[in-house]
Amino acid sequence: MFFLADDETAAATRLRGAGEAFESVTCRFIEPDSAIAEWDMYFEEPSAEAPPVEQLLEWAWPEWVTAPLNDGVEVFALPQRLTGALANASSAELEELAGRWTTRVRSEDGDDMTDDDLLAVLQGVARLAASAVDTGSGLYSWSS
Repeated sequence: MFFLADDETAAATRLRGAGEAFESVTCRFIEPDSAIAEWDMYFEEPSAEAPPVEQLLEWAWPEWVTAPLNDGVEVFALPQRLTGALANASSAELEELAGRWTTRVRSEDGDDMTDDDLLAVLQGVARLAASAVDTGSGLYSWSS
């Protein structure tokens, strides 16, 4: 789930989840940390072609809002530059990024690839990013 909040409120979601109290985009089967890194890399180095996995792994990954525990729950803050880039992205950029992201997820997960509509997720997160820029909120992800 991607959602709008401030740092303190985002940290408080760690145990109970973001829930319906937040403006959010729900997705079920994606890894938010790798998605955030993929998106950030795309806006810094635009290309329809997915870079090698090694290059993605060397990229700056999102920061945890709270320290990770062994329960699998993760709360990440999206980098401000990525939030701004998503907020200002054109439909064509989002479609190109979704295509690149889909290719990577399919190459890593094969038939077990998510059944989430990755373009719809990306468009929803871009709308949240625009709202974050307008309101001065932060953009976060929560997953378990």
